[in-house]
Amino acid sequence: MTRVLSGLSGRPIQRARAVRRPVEFDAEGSAISALVKNQVVRLELADARRRRESQGKQQAPSGRQAVSAPMGGKVARVLVEVGSAVEEGQGLVVIEAMKMENELKSPKAGTVVELNAREGSAVENNALLVVIE
Repeated sequence: MTRVLSGLSGRPIQRARAVRRPVEFDAEGSAISALVKNQVVRLELADARRRRESQGKQQAPSGRQAVSAPMGGKVARVLVEVGSAVEEGQGLVVIEAMKMENELKSPKAGTVVELNAREGSAVENNALLVVIE
């Protein structure tokens, strides 16, 4: 069996054949050192959230920002109203889809200038819900 391993960019970095060989592991937090064929290989494990956090915060978007439904569903709660001042990361609308709730957050600090979400209404994928300026 041949597997293609991919790096952070998603590009293949090495082809490996499944072969049984003794390997020794030593874990230190999110890092793993493995002894393979008398060579130490150090691997850093990072999920997408930690990778984003380690890259530092990017500058908040400027201008009008539209918040759209990431999937079809039902508007469970509307947490803001037109004219509300919001902070970056503040909850705006809660969408219920497949018995799970998804809180949509503000991409920037600003003021709600348009609100198309109504509690209990059905929304389609990519429907415009809130505009922040």
